[in-house]
Amino acid sequence: MPRFLPFPAIRYSGEIDVTTRTSPPYDVFDETERERRAATHPNNFVLVDYPLESEGPERYARAATTMSRWIADGVLVRDTHPSFSLYRMRFTDEAGRARETVGVIGALEVVDEGAGGVLPHERTTPKAKTDRLDLTRATRANLSPVWGLSLAAGLTSLLSDPGEIVAICTDDDGVTHTLERVADPSRCEAISAAVSAADVLIADGHHRYAISRTYRDEVRESGGPAGADLTMTFVQELVQDQLSVAAIHRLYDVESSILLSALSGYFDTRPAGVVGAATIAEMDALGALCLVDGNGEGTWLTPKIDRFAGVRDLDSARLEHALAGTPHTVRYQHGVEHVLEEITSGRARCGVLIRPVSLAEIRRTAETGDLMPPKSTFFTPKLRSGMVIRPLD
Repeated sequence: MPRFLPFPAIRYSGEIDVTTRTSPPYDVFDETERERRAATHPNNFVLVDYPLESEGPERYARAATTMSRWIADGVLVRDTHPSFSLYRMRFTDEAGRARETVGVIGALEVVDEGAGGVLPHERTTPKAKTDRLDLTRATRANLSPVWGLSLAAGLTSLLSDPGEIVAICTDDDGVTHTLERVADPSRCEAISAAVSAADVLIADGHHRYAISRTYRDEVRESGGPAGADLTMTFVQELVQDQLSVAAIHRLYDVESSILLSALSGYFDTRPAGVVGAATIAEMDALGALCLVDGNGEGTWLTPKIDRFAGVRDLDSARLEHALAGTPHTVRYQHGVEHVLEEITSGRARCGVLIRPVSLAEIRRTAETGDLMPPKSTFFTPKLRSGMVIRPLD
């Protein structure tokens, strides 16, 4: 089972409200949005976490210099003792329910691929860029956490008592993020033991975890510090009330008529009318997917059970199975409004809205190792980058 340890964190000093200094994860917005966020505060974390390609090959060294300057100037401070960081999120989900979730940020062991203990939950798409690896090399820090789901029963109860509040943020979606420091040795030991007693399933950040493995191997070869044997990870218990999972929908480069022809052998079809915000709820009620054509009109796709024998109970797996013989290119997009924008603008010919993955299927992945297709899950809300940083030396 993987080690999970507290660490001396680097955090913003001064005001507890860090809304204007933190940002969403680097991979959910573009350079234009990066510039807008950088303008909100001279010490906004995007200046470190999101180097601009236009700045050339020196951008990573420049990001590292910025972070070092902030530490020297007291903008960022390093804790003197190891601690865990409780991370709470208060939000309203898509069904309009008030929710609160809690997890813990610590340092999770970096294990070899296939060694067990830390498990992937879906097949990943190739990423040729070495951006995150280059940034890790330059800053010698974990700038944003991997997101893990622990099979350790009772972890949530260990995190229920509050710690010392060190950062609060309210994001653009109205989500309140609260970070609480836990430094008491006995409580840290209990949290560490709980997480280390069971497998951790990677929910989000497969690529970041793979980068951590590469960096660890480089450091071992060079005789560098042992901090690279672990990587910063946010861990939640794998239980229903702690998860908020949205779907990642599919966008295709073929006409909707061609896609519908290929899918009609596997799904019963009927008109769905104009696609909008209410479509997802209707899909859940009908047990159907929804094909969206170039005009924003929908077609219900109800799976023919006999055509999916041996296929996992996942809309992503059903689509992959049904379209195996149809030449196509697929892209991924969360949010119905974003899907419609891509299609009506002509950037995609058509799309298919799918339903979120169930807890049962997520747990099945952990228990069997049977991976989901790429981009099957979208865990929400997204953690804020810059709430906590883990130095690697």
